[in-house]
Amino acid sequence: MKTLTKYWFLEGFNLFHKLGMSTMMRLCEILEMEYIDKGNPIETGNRDKRCVFFLKKGTVKIVHPHSDTVKYIVKKGNIFGELSLYDEEAAVKERAVTLEDCIVCYIESDTMEELMEKHKSLKNGVLKVYGLRIKKLEHRLENLLYKDSATRIGDFVQDYIREFGEEEEDKWVAKNLLSHKDIANLTNTSRQTVSNQLSTFRKQGLIHYDSKYITMFKGTSWDI
Repeated sequence: MKTLTKYWFLEGFNLFHKLGMSTMMRLCEILEMEYIDKGNPIETGNRDKRCVFFLKKGTVKIVHPHSDTVKYIVKKGNIFGELSLYDEEAAVKERAVTLEDCIVCYIESDTMEELMEKHKSLKNGVLKVYGLRIKKLEHRLENLLYKDSATRIGDFVQDYIREFGEEEEDKWVAKNLLSHKDIANLTNTSRQTVSNQLSTFRKQGLIHYDSKYITMFKGTSWDI
């Protein structure tokens, strides 16, 4: 029953669509699964070996282990910890923290590498995820060099709501999972600047937010 549950969990990951049921079932037999409550760390580096994680439910943030500076956000249906496949030294500098109650499956990096060598579609899929993550980090650096703080915060808010929210008739709505400090980390600004700018966006009618949700209205001009 537990293997079938894992299979159901992994069906939602594009990475595995071309593996076939028999390979998926073997994969499920070696995967570990955990339920982790909101606000708790996911031990990506303190296990016997480093692991790659598959996030079936919830959202996590990846932070620097010492400063808690947020590096990026991962939503359900995606993987994290894949840095251990390419750069073990850099992987030690990452820690995952749940922003919601989460369900994760995980596999040792060595075993994941063996599977990637056997299945080209899996290898290409993981490389794509890794490449997109590098591209996002490069984009953040470019924004830091060429955009002012208000524009960086505005761009981040729009991207976040579209990626993590749901589209409705006249708006997009996302769970308000990030603190002002988190947004400051992700936009290379200060917490006070984020607070002031979000307040300005709300007064301009661009967004609405409370402790649970952040909403962006369609048809508004983000001419910051």
